Parts: sequence; C-alpha cells; structure tokens
Amino acid sequence: VANVVRSAVEKYEAMEKESGMNKDQKVLAIQKEVEEATSLELPMLEKNLTIIATLASVSTLIGLLGTVIGMIKAFASLGNSGGSTDSSALANGISEALINTALGIGTSAICIIAYNVFTAKIDELTYSIDEIGLCVNQNYATHHN
Repeated sequence: VANVVRSAVEKYEAMEKESGMNKDQKVLAIQKEVEEATSLELPMLEKNLTIIATLASVSTLIGLLGTVIGMIKAFASLGNSGGSTDSSALANGISEALINTALGIGTSAICIIAYNVFTAKIDELTYSIDEIGLCVNQNYATHHN
C-alpha cells in the first residue's frame, strides 16, 4: 500500500509542475500511475497463496492415500490369517486408515481457512489501494485548474 501511495504522491507532485497537459490529462496520468503501481504490487501479495492452495489439495490426497494403504494392510492381515481372524492386525490397519483420513482432512481444512483469510486480507488491501487512488485523483481535480 505504501509503495502505491508513494507512486501516486510522486505523480501528483510531477503533475503540479507539468504545464503541457490539461487538468483531465493530469488526472488520467495520476490514475494510470496508481493502476500500474497496483499491478506491480499485487503479485507480491499473492505470491505464496499458491503454496497454501496446493497444500490444501495435496493434503487431502495424501490422507486418502494413507487411508487406502491402511485398508490394504487391514485386509491383508485378514487374508493372511487363514480362517481365523487376527483382530489386532485388523484393528491396526483400520486405525492407520482412520488416522490418515483425519490428518488429511484436518490439514486441508487448516490450509483452506488460511487461504481464505489471506485472500480476504489481500482483497481488503486492494480495496484500500483503489480508494486511495480515487482520493488522490479527486483531490487533484478539486484543487487544480
């Protein structure tokens, strides 16, 4: 936000000294400067969101993979027992499957919440930047001929 405001103020000061443009051109130049500065700063705000989004997706898949492996172990122990059921091996496999499911879902939920919190903060900052740009333009248009 500070970088965008600095760019807007610098352009504002430059437009006060500029004599070859009319008022509308100067206001448009300030607006364009704000838009350019915003487009340069937004990628910096969003650069790590892809990591969080990827973790949200991948953690669910890893939990599912662990669930499948746990169930394979459970059924393998059931199959290897011959005719008698080895209840402790069966319970261990099912327990492993459920633990992996819970961890995958829990990790994914935390990542989704974090992603949404950070996205909301970025949207809030973007709105603030737009509001600042509008205020600078209106200020220039009001106080200059």
